This record gives sequence, C-alpha cells and structure tokens, in this order.
Amino acid sequence: MPTTLAHTPDPTPHPRLGHVETILVDTRKIACDGGLGALGHPRVWLKIGGHQTVCPYCSRLFVLQPGAGDSHDH
Repeated sequence: MPTTLAHTPDPTPHPRLGHVETILVDTRKIACDGGLGALGHPRVWLKIGGHQTVCPYCSRLFVLQPGAGDSHDH
C-alpha cells in the first residue's frame, strides 16, 4: 500500500516552488489516477526504471522503497 513520504533521508528531489506529493511504493509497476476520484485524471500505468518516476498528468512523485522491487516486473 502506498504511503506518503515523511521526512526521511533519501535521494528524492525537494522542489522549492509548489508542492509535489511523494508516494513510497513497493513495486516497480504502479497506477496513478490523480487520487481525487472524479476530479482526478485517467488512470495511467507507470514503471519505475531507476528509483523514482513522475506521473505525467499530476506530477506525483513515486519513489521505490529501498530493497523493494528488486525483481523486475514483466
């Protein structure tokens, strides 16, 4: 289950302008729908190649938890 990132040391960029929702995930393949129900966006499937990826619709930052997702999903 994704969780919101608290203040923990990690290589995640922290932009100075605006707010970026950062979500820790356990798998490399994730879905994002904006999280606002009918006010969200179409569900998109994203794959984390390195240690993070950004949703092209809502700019949510998905960060792979350390040690998670070492087996590449197909």
